[in-house]
This record gives sequence, structure tokens and C-alpha cells, in this order.
Amino acid sequence: MSDIKKMYKTIMADNFPPEMTIMFGSQTLKYRKRTWKLADDATGDLIEKGLRYGENPDQQSAMYQLVNGNLELAGVRFIEPGNGLVSSITEEQMVQAGKHPGKTNLTDLDNALNILKYLMDRPAAAIMKHNNPCGAAYGKTVFDAYDRANMADRIAAFGGCLVVNRAMDKQAAELANSNYLEVVAAPDYEEGSVAILAKRKNLRIIKLEKIADLTKYRDMSFVEFRALTDGGLIVQQSQKNAIRTKADFQEAKTTYKGTEYTIERKPTDKEYNDMLFGWNVEQGITSNSVIYVMDGVTVGIGTGEQDRVGVAEIAIYKAYTKYADALCYRKYGVPYKTYELEAEQGKRDKGALKEIDEQTKKDKGGLIGSTMVSDAFFPFRDGVDVGIKEGITAIVQPGGSDRDHEVILACNEANPKITMVFTGQRVFKH
Repeated sequence: MSDIKKMYKTIMADNFPPEMTIMFGSQTLKYRKRTWKLADDATGDLIEKGLRYGENPDQQSAMYQLVNGNLELAGVRFIEPGNGLVSSITEEQMVQAGKHPGKTNLTDLDNALNILKYLMDRPAAAIMKHNNPCGAAYGKTVFDAYDRANMADRIAAFGGCLVVNRAMDKQAAELANSNYLEVVAAPDYEEGSVAILAKRKNLRIIKLEKIADLTKYRDMSFVEFRALTDGGLIVQQSQKNAIRTKADFQEAKTTYKGTEYTIERKPTDKEYNDMLFGWNVEQGITSNSVIYVMDGVTVGIGTGEQDRVGVAEIAIYKAYTKYADALCYRKYGVPYKTYELEAEQGKRDKGALKEIDEQTKKDKGGLIGSTMVSDAFFPFRDGVDVGIKEGITAIVQPGGSDRDHEVILACNEANPKITMVFTGQRVFKH
């Protein structure tokens, strides 16, 4: 065990080359390895290193920044040098380096930006863990957005990466300081906020000014690489979100055996807002995924499952679990599981825990009135049926299933009726 603990505190050797060149036919892209001069955790000496380690502490890893070359394929011009975000972070932007950054710290930050680039119209926050959001939310202020995202899943947010799209204020910094985070990133920091955050000595505090200009990255294409076990590569063009406004949604309708099926209830403005928010958050979630959102905050997030009804159910289970935890924490200042353990030990009132459980069941984990979002079509109606049972009022999904008519019928037969729109676009992310 002591050796494993030592591994987490060790910066791996980095034997990757300082430069990398990739040729696409006659077109060449040149990359430079990113390194930073940061203080060593153990000695305090200034050392120049790249990533701390890879996905695990026994894996070497390196990050490269595009520095030269342009790529154009089939008339699509890909992102050009000079647009670096995470790959161009400097020592100055690492306001506090904390522990030397590792691969997951920076990929979490990158995927948060992938979500927030669609949420730039008002203050928003995304808390990431293992490249998936624990919680994402709009807010009236940065503090409000962070507080809502955090309470959506306080449990998963432990040790996460918080990214906000407006300057970090002191109130939000105080909340972040009261939690355990690995990374905090913002376009700027109000006076006094860094001093509050810096009380957490191992916290990586990053000032990334380009967050304020994230909107332009919505339409930039880049090349995605996937390494195979045999050393081969699969490359693909990055996907663009086709849904920008409510006018981009398609009417949920289909024809089956000569009969047309159409969704009977149209979305309200509130539902459209949540549909847009939820579909934007979906851009950064591992497939298969189903999420539930309401009033600009995630309620339950299901990720990375093999069947759609299963992930819809997992997201519901998580919504109930997180809702009960939030009720307990707000009222008693401790997590639900801590209260439960202490109640079993006779240190707390079991009756209070029963009240929380009953309230959670009554409120259906905060799912009543929520919007269900799926990154791909529902192959059977059972997926939407589990959401309808919990009180959802709206659904967003790509459409395109042979059984779309069954899903439409499920919405029309519900009491009250459920509204639904199609996106015409699948957003798998692996």
C-alpha cells in the first residue's frame, strides 16, 4: 500500500519527444509538447515537466499543442494554430499549480469547456469527474451556478474539476474552499477570490482568459484520435452540435405502416429552455447516456451504459440518491450516508432519516417536471416509460428508431401528455 501511495505523489518520467508531426496525405500538422516550470511536490525545487502521469500513476503521458499547419478535408477547414485552450496553458495561467497536473485533470477541464461553449449566454458552471459532468447548471451569478451544480451531486463532485464561464467571485471561492476539488478554472478572478482558493494548497487554480470567448469554438472542427490495441489508429472529425435554438428542433413524428404518428402536446417555453440546456450538456457525456434536467440544472445523469432503458433507470436512481443527500446536508450539515451510519450507531434520530426518505419518494428525487434527454434514439418505449413514471414532462432525443411510433404513443397516452422533440442528430461520445 505504501508503494501505491508513493506512486500518486511521484511525477512520472517523460520520454515522449518534444515535437510530433502528423501527415494527412500531403498536409502536415506540427505539434509541440507542453511543459511547465513548476515546484516539485517533495523538494520544492523548480522543475520543468509535462504531465504528472497518465490515466493511472504508472503510465507516462504527454500533451501536445498544435503549433503549425492547417488541415482541410472535403471542404472542411479544421482548427488552426493560435486557438489553444487547455493545450496552451502557461505557468502564469497556473495561478497555483498545486500538485503537478495529470492527464485527467486537463481532460476534465477540456470536456468542461466542451459543454460550457454552448452555455455562454449566462453564468454557468460544470463540475467534472472522469471526463463526465457530476453537475452542470445555469445561475443568476457564478456562485448561484456553482451552488446549483454542486448540490446536483455533492457526492460525485468530491475531488472534481470546477469550471465557470464568468469571473470567479469571492462567494463562489468560499464555497469551493469548503469542498474538496482538484482543479478550479475561470476566465478571471475577482479581487480576494484567489487568496480564498489558495488555502487549499494542492488545488490547481487556472486562469484561462479564452473561456470568455468560448462561443467561437462551437464551429471549429478538429481531428479526434483513438488508439487501438494493435497500435493502429482510428481518426474522425469532431462533431458539431446541430441544435443552437429551439427552431432547430424537429417535430416528433413518424409514419408506420401507412399511419402517421405525431406528438400531440407542443413544448412550453420553459420546456424548450430545458431541452436546449440538456442537449448542450449531452455534448460532453459518455454514451450510452440519459440525463434529466430541470430549470437549467442537471437532476440525474446516467453515463456509459450498454442499454438505454438501463441507463435511464440508473439516472433515476442517482437522482433519488443525490436528492436525499441534498435534503440531509441542507438540514443537518452532513451527508446522507454519514447520517445513516450515525443513526445505526444510535448517535442520531432514525425518524429524521425516515422523513428524508419519505420526502425524497414524494418528490420523486426532484424529477417531477423534468426533461429527459437521450443521446440516441429509444429502440423501445420502455426507456421513456421509466421517465414518464417519475413525472417527466418533456423528452429530447434524436429520433430515427423503427419504433418511434411506440415512443410517440407512450407520450400521447401519458396522463398528463408528454411533449417530445427530435434533434435529427445522434451524439455518441466514447
